[in-house]
Amino acid sequence: MKPRHKRLALIVGGLAILGLAATLVLNAFRSNLVFFFSPTQVAAGEAPRGKNFRIGGMVKTGSLQREADGVTLRFVVTDTDKDMTVAYRGILPDLFREGKGVVAQGKLDESGVFNATEVLAKHDENYMPPEAAKAVGDAHERAAANKAAAEAAARTIRQ
Repeated sequence: MKPRHKRLALIVGGLAILGLAATLVLNAFRSNLVFFFSPTQVAAGEAPRGKNFRIGGMVKTGSLQREADGVTLRFVVTDTDKDMTVAYRGILPDLFREGKGVVAQGKLDESGVFNATEVLAKHDENYMPPEAAKAVGDAHERAAANKAAAEAAARTIRQ
């Protein structure tokens, strides 16, 4: 075999190994990727069925219910526009409170209940997870726009 052919074989072999490594890394990345959705997006059908994703917002005051086994909990996450029931089996973080920001990771079941495998809570008085803060802010903007449109329609009808 000529030196030129050996070099070409080494280059082709190196490219094949590099391509295989890139494929394995991208596949692992894709399988571990978890997207965030607000309750409004989940209600609109944007969230994947049967795949892990995160949902976030505020824990609705008065919604926390503990089941008889003492480990299973249900609570409602809201972005002030839509509500989503979350079921979680485990110990909640110490900072978990009603009326505070939360992000839960898990899957949506057929009945529309979000079965969480992990619950993340805020870490101080002023913190809300960025995704949850954005979802709540978006919901407030939609509510303000809807209110303004309703007031404009009412003014038009009065005239």
